[in-house]
Amino acid sequence: MKVRDIMTPDVRIASPKDTLQRAAQIMEAIDCGMVPVGEDDRLVGMLSDRDIAVRAVAHGKAPDRCTVAEVKSTDIKYINDDETLEDASRNMSELQVRRLPVLNRKKRLVGIVSLGDLALNAKDNAGKALKEVSEP
Repeated sequence: MKVRDIMTPDVRIASPKDTLQRAAQIMEAIDCGMVPVGEDDRLVGMLSDRDIAVRAVAHGKAPDRCTVAEVKSTDIKYINDDETLEDASRNMSELQVRRLPVLNRKKRLVGIVSLGDLALNAKDNAGKALKEVSEP
């Protein structure tokens, strides 16, 4: 089974020009602590609730004025849509992450895959990944 078979294809993205308040509203709407950041049909970063707290609020930046571009993570870890569930599990374990953006071979964002997706479709892989992501 391939990542494209289990990923969540409907991905909400934030723009680098969005305020952190707008990005937080997107996170709230989709009940997720991370959103991809896209510009001109390209993935240019990821923004987590932790990025907002640690890189902005902790430094006194106002969420209604600070932009996503100012605090997003640019070291993007991703997986391709044609990779296997085993690849996804291994990558999540090695990178210590619970979700990965999914790109096609043209480097376009086509979805998000999470440990939950793995759990629903390949329990052994998700269990292994979750155990390794949770280890200190």
